[in-house]
Amino acid sequence: MTLIDDLARPQHAAVPSIPAPRTDVRERIPLLFGALATSAPIALVCEAALPVEEVLMMGGLPIRLRPLRRRLARLLYDRRYGVSTADFADLADFGLDHPERVYYSPAHWGTLRRALPARDVAGHDVFLDLGAGKGRMVLEAASAYPFKRVIGVELSAELTEVARANLSGARLRLRAGEVEFVRSDVLDYRIPDDVSVVFLNNPFRGETFATTMDRLLDSVDRNPRPLTLIYFNPVEEHRLLRTGRFRHLRTVAPWRRRGGESVFGTTRVYEVS
Repeated sequence: MTLIDDLARPQHAAVPSIPAPRTDVRERIPLLFGALATSAPIALVCEAALPVEEVLMMGGLPIRLRPLRRRLARLLYDRRYGVSTADFADLADFGLDHPERVYYSPAHWGTLRRALPARDVAGHDVFLDLGAGKGRMVLEAASAYPFKRVIGVELSAELTEVARANLSGARLRLRAGEVEFVRSDVLDYRIPDDVSVVFLNNPFRGETFATTMDRLLDSVDRNPRPLTLIYFNPVEEHRLLRTGRFRHLRTVAPWRRRGGESVFGTTRVYEVS
């Protein structure tokens, strides 16, 4: 399948981070590539000097092309690294439909690098992605930082297998000591007591979220240590703050601001006390 075929495949209209185009994207592809070809920074993408999404977001493309631009950015990264992480997945398709756990929609490549400075990670740190999906942020953590271990926990057996295949076939130089994907319901998973960085991409809501955060705090209480929480699309932030133990450190704004008060595309970073 070519990149243009990938771009032309319909996307799920209900996911805020992947808006569906209103017309056939094949009509837009020449316009998109024409706009990118005249933009000087695109050469930097070929040299890997800037994240693909960052360069594409500089382009100032018309609003009607933005969904396609986001799709292109995801696919360029996947093609470059030899992985498959871009496609949306509804948990209902795997028999896992639940009001508090709805879908897999990947965080943007570069989300972790924007939120977590490399100087803040040492060789003893352990990274945990709860709701890892196809493994995009696990791969980013393992390739961009010298973590002792990187762990991705995912409910769906199908998505876990995709993530493991991505790990084994990725054209990435991994810096982490160990990388693993665990197939488990988060409510059955015991958070390791040496985890120091936790990543969430709106993987679950409601009582599932509250219970998981309580168990994360239990882990910190068993083994007191610094712990950083990175929360992309922080829909349940109010539940974090209600505990009184998550202190907001900083907010990383979306590549391009959305209208209204939507938190989608935003990353918030907290420390746990």
